[in-house]
Amino acid sequence: MTESLIWWSIAIYLVIAIGIAVMSRQGPSESMSGYFLGNRQMNGFVSALSYSATTYSAFMMVGLAGLTYAGGVGALGFEIIYFAGVSLVAIFGPKFWAVGKKFGFVTPSEMLGHRYNSKHVAMAVSIASCIFLIPYSAVQLAGVGYLLQGITDGAITFTTGVVLATVIAIFFSYIAGIRSVMWTDSLQAIMMIVASTLVAFLVVQGLGGFGALFDTLATEHPQSLTVPGSGLFSFVTFLGLTIPWFFFSLSNPQVSQRLFMPSSLRSMRHMLIGFLVFGFIYTMVSVLWGFSALAAFPGLERADLATPTLLASEFVPPVLGVIVMIGIMAAAVSTIDSIMLTLASMVSRDVYANVKPNVSEKRQLLVGKFVVPVIALMALAFAELQLDLIAVLSVAASSGLVAMVPALIGAFYWKRGTAAGALVSVVGTSAFVLLMYATGNSLLGLPAGVWGIVVASVLFVGVSLVTKPHQATTDAFLTAIAEELGKKRRSSNDQVSKEAAA
Repeated sequence: MTESLIWWSIAIYLVIAIGIAVMSRQGPSESMSGYFLGNRQMNGFVSALSYSATTYSAFMMVGLAGLTYAGGVGALGFEIIYFAGVSLVAIFGPKFWAVGKKFGFVTPSEMLGHRYNSKHVAMAVSIASCIFLIPYSAVQLAGVGYLLQGITDGAITFTTGVVLATVIAIFFSYIAGIRSVMWTDSLQAIMMIVASTLVAFLVVQGLGGFGALFDTLATEHPQSLTVPGSGLFSFVTFLGLTIPWFFFSLSNPQVSQRLFMPSSLRSMRHMLIGFLVFGFIYTMVSVLWGFSALAAFPGLERADLATPTLLASEFVPPVLGVIVMIGIMAAAVSTIDSIMLTLASMVSRDVYANVKPNVSEKRQLLVGKFVVPVIALMALAFAELQLDLIAVLSVAASSGLVAMVPALIGAFYWKRGTAAGALVSVVGTSAFVLLMYATGNSLLGLPAGVWGIVVASVLFVGVSLVTKPHQATTDAFLTAIAEELGKKRRSSNDQVSKEAAA
């Protein structure tokens, strides 16, 4: 695969993606809801593809493949736990959608601030999200850097890949906000799933078929097919990785914000079903990539080079290899621009607007657009540090974000939850997780991934029990959910009755 082929392929992809992004514009977006939520009018098909592209980023084909290469079959179990956690969307998704429609929420932090009647809760959640999601954005940028560096054997440098991904993400974010991101996500998701699946089968066939591949693994790398495996995974390590991942769909605001966007509950159901189908296929493909690289190229300097090494090998035709490369790069860009937009909306809506009350929505939007490149540049600087395995860094970010989970669950299911409980839980747990990672990530032999949800829950429940909830706000919040969902059920039942009568 030549360097010129790679650059021409990137150029063609950009021309097509920019065309789609421009066509997604529906006039200038002058409201926060229009720019960051697509006016809450996204259909199920586009939402499913965008949700998939945003969630399954460089983490999968670079990170999960690398984790499989380094840790064996335990990586599949790790990702399946995330899959189980997606069930939380079925439980909480309709409630997010209902209150978002009723109160006009733009961000999950705004929703929590309203529920607990505290602007400090909204600000704390926003700032904590920035602290943990900027490194997660850096993970995506690093994925592109490793990909281009590995596939060209260093002809394209790591820094070049990182800068390229940053510029593309900023550009897509500015064209039409979330609408351009979601429509380009749809293109990227289709590229990701089709090309990577096809090439995975070609690689496996090149290694002699599934039987030969697993015979090689069983003979030469038997530890990769056992649990805990080759030493990367132990039971404690597995718990530390999987617990934060289980709550990913709730704790990561760039994902939970998507629950405000579907045009209807039906669109949300289609989004969830489409995502599950996409995710299962992409998970299996990513694990196959990791196993194939281990069989074909044992002893790589970095596990995260597993996929780039395969793509540059004789097992993959150059044209197909470059399509997969573009798909992986596009997936990373999709996650980055989604994170940038989400964090920008949180900073402008829940930090700036609370510091300067009564500021106009137009001013909030202007601040949000200013924040986008600032976040991107911070992520770029972090990516240049080239820290650790991509998959492990991704989970480290989620370990901090679980600080928000008890307050989120309590918002819908525990009337006794208080603003003080939510605030102490978010701030205290965020500080605790940062301290753990700064001091070796171990307390009583357990990592932050295990401790985070425990500390957050204890702080939220404990402080809430000794403080008073804002009863009026709580009742109005929960009543709004019941009324909005009840309205939809009645509408659905009426439709069924009309169809039966006809």
